[in-house]
Amino acid sequence: MPTLSLDNLNASDKAGFAATLGDIYENAPWVVEAAHRQRPFATVQALYQAMISTVRAASTDQQLALIKGHPDLGGKAARAGTMTKHSTAEQTSAGLDSLSDAEFEEFHRLNNAYREKFGFPFILCVRRHGKDSILRQFKLRLANPGAAEMETALEEIFRIAGLRLDQRVAGPDRLNVHGQLSTHVLDTHGGIPAAGMAIELFELVADDACRMIVSGVTNRDGRTEGPLIGGRPVPIARYELRFHVADYFARRGAPLADPPFLDVVPIRFAIAEPEGHYHIPLLVTPWSYCTYRGG
Repeated sequence: MPTLSLDNLNASDKAGFAATLGDIYENAPWVVEAAHRQRPFATVQALYQAMISTVRAASTDQQLALIKGHPDLGGKAARAGTMTKHSTAEQTSAGLDSLSDAEFEEFHRLNNAYREKFGFPFILCVRRHGKDSILRQFKLRLANPGAAEMETALEEIFRIAGLRLDQRVAGPDRLNVHGQLSTHVLDTHGGIPAAGMAIELFELVADDACRMIVSGVTNRDGRTEGPLIGGRPVPIARYELRFHVADYFARRGAPLADPPFLDVVPIRFAIAEPEGHYHIPLLVTPWSYCTYRGG
């Protein structure tokens, strides 16, 4: 669905308002119906807070129904293709659409244990997490008491709704739901930006298996044309950024041993703040390199 301006949303009737925002809260159109009565909204943040306030003011039974309206993570509905469009896209972003049989069984076991203890599904804003982080949260939260876990589930639903709302409505402001990961390569041997270097970003999962996130080639400024990850949260995960150094210096005609001392330079790091800005530069010669976290 295309983005709608906040002004047009404010001017829409109840049916138009519901058509635009009815799926922001999973299977809970009553949240959007209540927000419609509070128009106009000066900012997207005001609209977002109005919907949160509606959920907060609802009865415990309504809140519980909202939580129960969400699917299991990596569960049977994902394999059967019966989830909503939003949930499907969100679980796919974390790789939950392509679980191995062993991973599927682990998610199935954790889903069942969680539902047996709390009586509702495990809710997590998966756009903010890699696969390992999702499993870690699953296990940590299974130890929580019921009241605390219901509150955590609502907070995660608000995060999910914020990301959906940001994709749907454009206003004078934006919700703070995005992070960024970028890189910059400097050829300190030649004293120039390293143009034309191949770069790959992988998410590391259990047993050092990896899932490619993006690949690219640096431009004449030594940067990729856009962020490695941008316009969305940077999932909590371990990553490996690979720089194809030897190929770059070979094309530059730099003196290289056979085989080259540095071939592909891997930099492993972890993301803990999905809405943070991370910059991972590389300063490199054919024989040395260094990096640090920028912002």
